[in-house]
Amino acid sequence: MMTYQHLLIHDNGYIRRITVAREAKLNALSKATLTELNNAIGDALATAAIRGIVLTGAGDKAFVAGADIAEFAGLNSEEGRALAQDGQTRVFNLIHHANKPIVAAINGYALGGGLELALACHIRVAVTHAKLGLPEVSLGLIPGYGGTQRLTQLVGRGRALEMILTGDMVTAEQALEYGILNHVVESTELLAKAEGILHRMTARSQTAVAGAIRAVNASLGSNDQGFETEINEFGRCFGTSDFSEGVAAFLEKRKPNF
Repeated sequence: MMTYQHLLIHDNGYIRRITVAREAKLNALSKATLTELNNAIGDALATAAIRGIVLTGAGDKAFVAGADIAEFAGLNSEEGRALAQDGQTRVFNLIHHANKPIVAAINGYALGGGLELALACHIRVAVTHAKLGLPEVSLGLIPGYGGTQRLTQLVGRGRALEMILTGDMVTAEQALEYGILNHVVESTELLAKAEGILHRMTARSQTAVAGAIRAVNASLGSNDQGFETEINEFGRCFGTSDFSEGVAAFLEKRKPNF
């Protein structure tokens, strides 16, 4: 098995747990972390002995607190667009279309790219103290890793627009009520719950499970245009003064002045 700098890999029978392990950075998704996720998920999907995947974060503060914003600074609109396209193709769509079930075990904050990572998974379980949100508008950005599409599919247009346009966080209980989460549990039960769901799935016909995932995904229709629009709009944000101000304010730990 490959060794990773930013991930921990643990097998439990048919289930592989992939943990984003950048606790000091609240498990933020750097380019290097996304590359490792692409490799680790691809490897798990290609390993016959693995029938399901749990995706989680290290520590009890954050699942993934977002993208590594410092890496965004200085990108122009074409580079911004490429960033979204690359992440979507290599990680978020890879998860969404995986032929083995992937459960997000949300152990704390799931914000921005972190929530988008969870949204790409097939099922989401969170701890009671988890907070979820898409705060990109406070950076002069929009979600760029599928958030505008996948959140809307789960919660409907009204709820999705409220979360995306305010950038506000919701509690685990609210997220459960909205339909973002399948289950909310105490911290001590999180991994057992996520793995328990997968154990029931891994006991079923694997060809049927893969077929069911494809069929359910097909029910969402061909919304390639939606993802393409998101990627283009995300890229366009990078050319704006609002983006420059939003990122500067974030890095300087002050409120942006839009």
